[in-house]
Amino acid sequence: MTESSTEIRALARKISFLNAVSHGGKADTKAVVGRLMAEHGDLRGQSKLITQIVMSVVSELNKLSIDEQKSILNTEYSDSYEAEQERKRKQAERDSEKALELPKLPDAKMGAVVTRFPPEPNGFMHIGHAKAAIICSEYSKMYNGKFILRFDDTNPSAEKKEYYQPFVDAFNWLNIKPDLIRNSSDDMDRFYDLAEQMIRNEKAYVCTCTKEGIREKRARAEACEHRSRPVEENLSLWHQMVMKEIQKSEATLRFKGDMGALNTTMRDPVLFRIVLEPHPLLGNKYSVWPTYDFAGPVEDSLDGVTHAMRSKEYELRDEQYHAILQSLGLRDPTIIEFSRLNLQNTTVHKRTLRPLIAEKLVEGWDDPRLPTISALRRRGFLPESIREFILRMGISKVESQPTWDLLESINRKLLDPISRRFFYVPDPIKLRVSKAPSLIAKLNYHPERTDYGSREIRLGDTFFVPFSDVRNLGRGSIFRLIEAYNVRILDVHENLVLAGYAGEDRTADVPKLQWVTEEGSFPLTIEVPGALLIDDKFNPDSLKIVRGVVEQAAAQLSIGEIVQFVRFGFCRKDSDQLMIRAHS
Repeated sequence: MTESSTEIRALARKISFLNAVSHGGKADTKAVVGRLMAEHGDLRGQSKLITQIVMSVVSELNKLSIDEQKSILNTEYSDSYEAEQERKRKQAERDSEKALELPKLPDAKMGAVVTRFPPEPNGFMHIGHAKAAIICSEYSKMYNGKFILRFDDTNPSAEKKEYYQPFVDAFNWLNIKPDLIRNSSDDMDRFYDLAEQMIRNEKAYVCTCTKEGIREKRARAEACEHRSRPVEENLSLWHQMVMKEIQKSEATLRFKGDMGALNTTMRDPVLFRIVLEPHPLLGNKYSVWPTYDFAGPVEDSLDGVTHAMRSKEYELRDEQYHAILQSLGLRDPTIIEFSRLNLQNTTVHKRTLRPLIAEKLVEGWDDPRLPTISALRRRGFLPESIREFILRMGISKVESQPTWDLLESINRKLLDPISRRFFYVPDPIKLRVSKAPSLIAKLNYHPERTDYGSREIRLGDTFFVPFSDVRNLGRGSIFRLIEAYNVRILDVHENLVLAGYAGEDRTADVPKLQWVTEEGSFPLTIEVPGALLIDDKFNPDSLKIVRGVVEQAAAQLSIGEIVQFVRFGFCRKDSDQLMIRAHS
């Protein structure tokens, strides 16, 4: 290989590692070539050679795991990696400075806007719920209006009492302050009165078809024979339903829509059905319950909601929503729709999450791999990060599945100025330094905040350093113990690295390793959450357990405190023995 080729390969290798670690462990040849030429204009005349070299480098590099890539990057190109991270942080700050204002609402009047968030209490609040709740809350504040948290609890077969309070707790943590908290089930008697009104006005009828029969006739756009029942017969059957004289699946109350409509939601949807399971709050007081198709629009109207915000999946039901309210002579809110929010490699769907919990593949609803609010909180995300992330997404109807990267970058930006720094050594190996000077290292808890103070550590001759870093260094290699001094490797054994003191030149271009002293440390386990799903299937490697040692000063951390372990990442203390990494 010529001298020119050797130089190009060295440059390509560094850029390839930076690119790979920034993109989940896979470097992109075109991106590396582009950056190489952009940064070294004198090489533009050698594009063919550059492409060949980059392809070779990328092919070799992409065979390594991302952890191996990070290790090499940290040891061989630590300064470049830190500069790249700083560039990303500054870009994230510039992005976050952009206005996070929501677009104006149609027909909105200052002081008169009412919004609502209507979750069903059948699971824990997740980031998709947070999107709707935050947007609704922000709009009510924008117009000095009113915001309602209303539990859509009219399906006793799916709801549990244990799920109401966690939503309230999540709201409190997210600093979302509803003006009113109420339940749809509070209005059951009013629902019954409105149902009877619809029957008398020939807008609804009792259907005694089977569920399969209803489905088949709707598919064929064929009217049910019960559609022409006389009003008095419908009222009699309705009263029998309410008085529990008719069993489950033997009758439903259906809306007289348009059986010939292309929009199938208008083909006489079911408004009320018999549910025999006890309600989590009302027990067995009622056995006929409204569907969301009925309770949703009616409650919006009765609550004075001016702008009903919901996800795009309900778009086809807009016509039905308006038709039901018109048939009752009730006020009709404006509907605002936006896309659902679901991060990549996870899901907010309870039908997927419940089996994972039931089979103990995850710890529970607050498992740090999940997208629930309790899980995000436990993992170390700040409520302000979630709010900014959601507002950055906006209320577009375009379907998207953002990666965790944006949320993590926002969280990192907010944590960086407030999190104390400590040394943690993952997968440690013992380092013994001959001729080590007797020093006391004074380490600040934060590089910029003097009010956070510092701690002093007496340096002996024995340390712990990351095995993943030193395994890539051979005899004679020099590296720096951060904030201490340089050492030269003399020999490497299975559980011990022998080194010699190599001076205190801080300007030397050598790898920088975090460390803890043998006497001033204690063991600490860290959980590192990864992708919950891969190709929509549970990833058995979604939670990595890292065992290491941490400096003694970390013993003072309180449960829930988030700190930055130098060169490892932001972590939140979950218990005395366990911390959870938010992100690197």
